[in-house]
Amino acid sequence: MSDRQQLRIPGPTPLPPEVVAALSKPMINHRSQEFRQLLASVSERLQRVIGTANDVIVLTASGTGGLEAAVANTIEPGDAVLSLCSGYFGERFAQIAERFGAKVAYIRSEPGQPIDPAPVAEAAKKQRFTAVLATHSETSTGVLNDLPAISQALHAAPERPLLLVDGVSSLGAAPLGLADDEYDIAITASQKAWMAPPGLAMLAVSERAFKRAEVCRSPRLYFDVVAARKSASRGETPWTPAETLLYGLDAALDLILSEGVADVFARHRRLSARLRQGLRDLGLSVLSAEAWASPTVTAAFLPAGLAYAQFQAHLEAAYGIQLAGGQGALKDKVFRIGHMGYIADEDIEYLLQSIAGTLQHFAISGGGN
Repeated sequence: MSDRQQLRIPGPTPLPPEVVAALSKPMINHRSQEFRQLLASVSERLQRVIGTANDVIVLTASGTGGLEAAVANTIEPGDAVLSLCSGYFGERFAQIAERFGAKVAYIRSEPGQPIDPAPVAEAAKKQRFTAVLATHSETSTGVLNDLPAISQALHAAPERPLLLVDGVSSLGAAPLGLADDEYDIAITASQKAWMAPPGLAMLAVSERAFKRAEVCRSPRLYFDVVAARKSASRGETPWTPAETLLYGLDAALDLILSEGVADVFARHRRLSARLRQGLRDLGLSVLSAEAWASPTVTAAFLPAGLAYAQFQAHLEAAYGIQLAGGQGALKDKVFRIGHMGYIADEDIEYLLQSIAGTLQHFAISGGGN
């Protein structure tokens, strides 16, 4: 067993010792040169890992706060918005747009299936949309949507809509796969693959999105990305920042860049493939097909007759492992495993051994459906 914490939910994720140590640094003046250097270090290196020259705005907020910031800066009441929903978090993104008064049309996929780009192209031809909401890695199902194909489908539109991407559980572990002019805002959060505590939302924002934000009439103050960009140009934030979290994220970026971005991505692909094969070897059914499986989250069906509460209780009591249950229509049907950030081969092997022991405890040989 690894000495790592066996927290295997899709976020928050375990913290490396280097990050834990960084979190104990003393507070500094957030209008000082020392803070300016910290913010510049974090922002520039986020760009390197995401693979973008677009400005990356760091907000003190959850991932959902980042999604709301994307909507608040680009969508007005009455705007037509196309939501591409492949699970629970795609629905949440759309719900935020609806709260801001958008008229939301939906393209949905079945659980465990990715978004088909063909109906996206058809919808874009028929109706003018201000924005399209897409989820990269759908945390509720373990599906990785094909963003390049979705972006290409939007070329069918007479006037290309803004593309807002929920990359909360993908960025830092997988490439975005889009050039800077192929998306408008990509959102991620510190507690996922970035190996830092919850509380920071990071938004990569295109020039087109900034121009839209300058004229967008939706009310916002705290989440104003134009104000955040102006402050960032001086090495500051508009509001008091979460300095401790920035220290932690800075230390995590040290680790990511030391390992190498390509190697980090490859590690996530390798570990996720090993996990899914191991689950199948135990007789369990994985919700997502291998062709579109997320490198950061896997959902698998519970064996017939085994309740999630029983399954999780034994895993935790016997092995110290915490997993996550299903959400929405998948509640009590699947369990979810987060395998992102601070995780290695031995963690996957221990997890599979623990699941095997739990199935044996309940005299079950797999057979989820």
